Amino acid sequence: MPNFETLFSQYDRLVLFDTETTGLSYSRDEIIEFAAVVLERVDGAPKVTREYDELVTLSPGGFVPPKIQELTGISTQDLRERGLSKPRVCRDIAEMVQGNALLLAYNAHFDLSFLFYMLLRDGDPAILQGKDKLDLLTVYRDRHSYPHKLCSAIEAYGLSGKVVNSHRAVDDVLATVAVMAEMEKEKDDLMRYVNLFGYNPKYGIEGKPIRSITYKPQPYHPAKPLYEL
Repeated sequence: MPNFETLFSQYDRLVLFDTETTGLSYSRDEIIEFAAVVLERVDGAPKVTREYDELVTLSPGGFVPPKIQELTGISTQDLRERGLSKPRVCRDIAEMVQGNALLLAYNAHFDLSFLFYMLLRDGDPAILQGKDKLDLLTVYRDRHSYPHKLCSAIEAYGLSGKVVNSHRAVDDVLATVAVMAEMEKEKDDLMRYVNLFGYNPKYGIEGKPIRSITYKPQPYHPAKPLYEL
């Protein structure tokens, strides 16, 4: 694993996370699985100091739509039997992101939007304030041609067979860690993308913009990195 020297010169902890949800509406749908990996520098080298993967209980009357169950393998019954309460998951997340932490995800706008609404209902959304954020999808779009899904990045970086994009949060977040490591080897400019999210100019920003983020339209084949446009 690369040292991520530039990132660790600015942050004590890197928190990579992923969510599975009942749908695409941040304000109406719910997180049904939350997974995270915490990277910290131990004896000068980045180490995984925590892995977190929990199913999340649904709100009263909630259910997992058939298409989501087919995609993720998570059923309404699974959440009833094994899901942690939303307040408990919110407390766990608050513990992971405390201090000088950088929050990272692949398609981070999506996951952060769902996370905000869960914290708004069942935790404290203030834990996200003042936290820098890095979207690895934005980085990948700058470096590689379409398509830009996580599975595309796994294939492009030769990670097939080592990690999987299974639409289960724990697998996807471990895949994201591996993709980020390859990105660091490829070019040492990840710090330039902190709080800079690209979006498809054809569709615009989905949902509400995050106030601490600078959004820029990102063409499929940019002539320059997004931070230079």
